[in-house]
Amino acid sequence: MHVLYEEDGFKVATVKESQPASLMVEDVRGKRSKVKAANVLLRFERPDPATLWNEAEALAAEIDLDFLWEVCGGDEFAFEDIAAEYYGAGPSAPQQAAVLMRIAGAPMYFYKKGRGRYKPAPAENVKAALAAMVRKQREAEQMAAWQAELAAGKLPDAFVPLLPRLLHRPDKNGIEWKALAAAADAAHTSPLRLLDHVGAIPDVAQYFLDGFLLEFFPHGREAQAEGDYPPPADLPLAEVRAFSIDDSTTTEIDDAFSIVPLKNGNTRVGIHIAAPTLGVAPGTPMDQLVFDRLSTVYFPGDKITMLPNALVEQYTLKEGAARPAMSLYLELSPGFDVISHESRIEMVPVAANLRHDEIEPHFNEATAGFETEGADYPWKAELNYLWRFAGELEGRRGKADPNAPVRLDYSFYIDTLDDGSKKVRIVPRKRGSPMDKLVAELAILVNSTWGKDLADAEIAAVYRSQGNGRVRLTTQPGPHLSLGVECYAWSSSPLRRAIDFINQQQLLALLRNEKPRFGRNDAELYAAIGAFDTAYAAYADFQDKMERYWCLRYLEQENINEMTCTVIKENLVRVGGTPLVIRVPGLPELPAGATVKLNRLATDYLELTLDSRLATM
Repeated sequence: MHVLYEEDGFKVATVKESQPASLMVEDVRGKRSKVKAANVLLRFERPDPATLWNEAEALAAEIDLDFLWEVCGGDEFAFEDIAAEYYGAGPSAPQQAAVLMRIAGAPMYFYKKGRGRYKPAPAENVKAALAAMVRKQREAEQMAAWQAELAAGKLPDAFVPLLPRLLHRPDKNGIEWKALAAAADAAHTSPLRLLDHVGAIPDVAQYFLDGFLLEFFPHGREAQAEGDYPPPADLPLAEVRAFSIDDSTTTEIDDAFSIVPLKNGNTRVGIHIAAPTLGVAPGTPMDQLVFDRLSTVYFPGDKITMLPNALVEQYTLKEGAARPAMSLYLELSPGFDVISHESRIEMVPVAANLRHDEIEPHFNEATAGFETEGADYPWKAELNYLWRFAGELEGRRGKADPNAPVRLDYSFYIDTLDDGSKKVRIVPRKRGSPMDKLVAELAILVNSTWGKDLADAEIAAVYRSQGNGRVRLTTQPGPHLSLGVECYAWSSSPLRRAIDFINQQQLLALLRNEKPRFGRNDAELYAAIGAFDTAYAAYADFQDKMERYWCLRYLEQENINEMTCTVIKENLVRVGGTPLVIRVPGLPELPAGATVKLNRLATDYLELTLDSRLATM
């Protein structure tokens, strides 16, 4: 006696021993095993198992599947009954096995209901399954064609409109990604490297920008919000001539300054901050935009503004007109002691926007403080007076250090040439120059003063506190040790940062004696702080990434093959003339500040890495 049974598929064997619940069988290879009697589907005496299997496979291949499905009707059935229907009464063992094989091998047509029992699938299900099978076959053929194109170094046309997603946020269930991944595996590389190889990333800087925009600005980089947001029409006009100090590319001019001599011999210094909150009420679409975007994003040659250009134009402290502002006025003695301070909401006439590149040749380390000497230049008296005041402020904070090492900042400028290519300029600037100190000290002063005013009035605000080396945003006023102030609340850049915008809203309520938007322990305020922290860190990381890219481009552009570098620590060095920091494996132990020369070997723009080797020390 022989049996056909089901156990991890269909098998045939010869019975050696038989028990009511089990059988000992031997397969065609002579291997013996124990089989449950319940698993036996067919018992037969002839032909032998091997012959039955071969004959059944041949017969199954001849069975018309559609006809077999029609023969089965709509009810559940046993395979041997359908074999009798298909072949006629008394079908042979090979014929019964053939029907079983054909039914079991067509799950689109037949649903399994038990051992040897099946039920025909409904007609609409069969139709859908067949259509899916055709689609899969068509997709398989298409994927094969795409893989062939990729292997030949060609980017499939169908991939072009999908590149942003394929590069940054692929649908790994899509056939395009599956074809790309399969082609990459075959080429022993990554999908990203393969896309780069076939020309899908002609501009690496744009590739980085596209990925950043897709993650943080999926609705577009341009800030947009419905509605008009003019300032109040009845603001008083300040009796000052204000001026700002900014980089030549700055359009969001948040701060300006003024100086007015008083009849009592004292001087009134005004720090004027752009006031978009005068027109943007809480809950408006523009207000929501601030909380969505959270900050302006800066990167070489470009920026993504927090606020729409139209609103920036309305509130930026641009020269030539009176602009809405929140002003902090300080009365100073001839010795720069602060006699008093007051804050006002007003229209401030802005007489000039001074630019670093225009004024620094005249107002610098060699000339600052010499108000009555040397050549004249615009706003000479005002700049020198504020510089001396800034020096007093720095000293009172305990931060004046004439022996502090010179640190450099770097400005990146991206020029588009006639042929459409881009050239980067990296311009170093000494950190702590007279202009920098002037602006920084007055910003610290206004932020710490308004922070204390809010704290004294017990109005909620967002403070930056620093202790144990860590700077954090908090709703509790506390010292900022590295700045040397008892509390510090960002308030001087409301056109560019959501935290400053929030604090200005709270200050506006204080000055108008109105109920502030945010109360203490306000859940919305805590949520805004958390969102800002996350976004601000991500924006800074993106800026660092883009600066690193353009540093690498600069080295190639200027054909700098031997780099003079300064050791920071261990094998970490900074490439001269740039802010680029790289690691040099195998660098000998050298003291910080030591100079080494490295040969530039290879640059990987996608990974932003630079391979180098030691030339001389």
